[in-house]
Amino acid sequence: MKIARNTPTQLILTDIPWFYGVLFAFNTVIFIALGLILTLAGGRFMIYGLVLIIGGGAFGFWTFHKFVRRVLVIFDRATQTLEIREKSIFGYEAIEHPLTELSHAEVESTLPKGSFLAPNQHRPVLVLDQGMSAGRHPIVTRYTKGSDTARLVDVINDWLTADKVDSDSQSA
Repeated sequence: MKIARNTPTQLILTDIPWFYGVLFAFNTVIFIALGLILTLAGGRFMIYGLVLIIGGGAFGFWTFHKFVRRVLVIFDRATQTLEIREKSIFGYEAIEHPLTELSHAEVESTLPKGSFLAPNQHRPVLVLDQGMSAGRHPIVTRYTKGSDTARLVDVINDWLTADKVDSDSQSA
């Protein structure tokens, strides 16, 4: 996840999973190409080719839809809103919350399944403490390794506290 804009009035975060998009698209093309080769070979290989075309193509499109999602998170002081936009190949979804409901951001960590030697994986989570959507809301569904998530959470929390410092100094 990248910081697209960080101004006193607006913080915009973007996540475009190019690596996964290329990987799943290439995987789908490989399955369909192998299926076409088997289908063109004819005979009993034709059925296997059709299964590869249909099954591999469907699985490729499903994984692409499930894991390749462009996420845009907009924190806007001017409109006092927090908007999370998510776009996949099959649709677009936007969720909007009042900025006053957002308490802070946290790092959510997990240990990969079946591997006690692998490092923890992390993802950023927004904590809403008020309203009907109160609770923890992950910004992205996948976990990543490294310290980028902690830096992103620090930027979000610094941006949120800057608003509180500004409003306290104006009221004094």
